[in-house]
Amino acid sequence: MSLPVADAQPSRKIAFDGCFNFRDLGGYRTADGRRTRWRRLFRADGLSRLTENDLAALGSLGIVTVIDLRTDLEADTQGRFPEDLDGVTYHHLPLTDTLPGEEETPDWDRAAFVSDRYLAMLSEGTETVSAALRLLADPGRQPAVFHCSVGKDRTGVLSALVLGFLGVPDEIIVDDYALSYEAMLRILENLKERYPDSSEIVERYRPVILSAEPASMAGFVSGVHQIYGSFEALADVLGVTAEVDALRAEFLETF
Repeated sequence: MSLPVADAQPSRKIAFDGCFNFRDLGGYRTADGRRTRWRRLFRADGLSRLTENDLAALGSLGIVTVIDLRTDLEADTQGRFPEDLDGVTYHHLPLTDTLPGEEETPDWDRAAFVSDRYLAMLSEGTETVSAALRLLADPGRQPAVFHCSVGKDRTGVLSALVLGFLGVPDEIIVDDYALSYEAMLRILENLKERYPDSSEIVERYRPVILSAEPASMAGFVSGVHQIYGSFEALADVLGVTAEVDALRAEFLETF
């Protein structure tokens, strides 16, 4: 397992044995000429299968806060991040109460459908988004990582919002989202290996797992602008303007 943490230009993708989509949100430029700090904020897929070596590596990153965006059912069936890990606080903040039904899996091939699903997650999960931002804006709770099951949809929505609030341009937000595709291929194969008796079911969910089209996130970001006017206006709607100011103070740097 590789874990570069001291490079002048750290690796965005961090390899673990028990998860496949763990990434650093640092190094992204903002519209005002700054950039997001490295090794302060991470996004990931499920963290319940981390090995002892993974947990040690996580500790070397200094992470003190874990935010779990999965449903109660997912957390109960897949397992949760160990709540007794020294120095790390676990927060379960479901972004949605339900998962995609099998009947709608073919629709995930359409970017417009996925964009609408993401906007619905934001609309239905405003309390979770606000709570997560309050945690992330607290200097005492950093570095932090937030995750869902595959680290693409719910995690992608929160990542887009955080980057948007920090002033990262829309096109970079879209590019960050699209980085998940490679990990989705690995996750799909891993699911087939772990559940060989359910391979047909896993295969039916292929469109949901692999849908990481840039157009899907572009549609979501466009929808935020159309519905709320701007990320700043959305922060006001959510009641987190002060938290966004704190986020910018903590996570942005000049270079």
